[in-house]
Amino acid sequence: MTQAVVPLKDLVQAKTRLAGLLRPSERRALAQAMVQDVLSVLAAHPEVGRVTLLSDDPGAGLLAANYGCDCLPERELGGAGLNALLARAVTRLLPGTGQPLLILHADLPLLGGEDISAVLAQQRHGGGLVIGCDREGRGTNLLAFTEESAVPFHFGPDSCARHLAAARAAGVTAAILQREGVALDIDGPADMSALLAALEGRVTGETAALLCGTDLGARLALALQPLVPADPERIHRC
Repeated sequence: MTQAVVPLKDLVQAKTRLAGLLRPSERRALAQAMVQDVLSVLAAHPEVGRVTLLSDDPGAGLLAANYGCDCLPERELGGAGLNALLARAVTRLLPGTGQPLLILHADLPLLGGEDISAVLAQQRHGGGLVIGCDREGRGTNLLAFTEESAVPFHFGPDSCARHLAAARAAGVTAAILQREGVALDIDGPADMSALLAALEGRVTGETAALLCGTDLGARLALALQPLVPADPERIHRC
């Protein structure tokens, strides 16, 4: 069965680039809702047998347990920086399994089970590294690989190109997969605008409940009008 690793920052420090739009408590609530949606999708997927939340957040253990997932504290790995932490986590989890491993970000509110199925199908078909890029085709929101197709991690600026280069250097086949559920990660105001538009009509998920079931979505729609014109009443109804 496939394993998945989801790194999660301390929720208190989450989404600082949205500080002009959201209060600290709202940023925390948004980050928590998004990771809940990601964990829910992974936990329910028939091809995913184990999900590990990689985090030092004080509530990470309970959050993971609520979805039947494991929690691996960053402090147990002793790595400095995301790439080092992930390398040590994979070294602990992957050897000898013979199965794919997914690494995906915690802020993918549109992620669905069909996205995971598409990623795993691509990995089985190509047998190498699958890179799920962001909307701009520059960042990496997801990686899928086996022990034989693992490459050094390069999460950070221009990570998509850097992961491709790492695969070429290692002689590993690599494929880029672009799907809305994988591509939209939430960092800045433009991402929030895209998310509000995409959530129209959705009635399930923690992120949809937070943004469409309260006044928060309507307030965000008004604040983001210079970026993407939006009807706040429509957002409130979604």
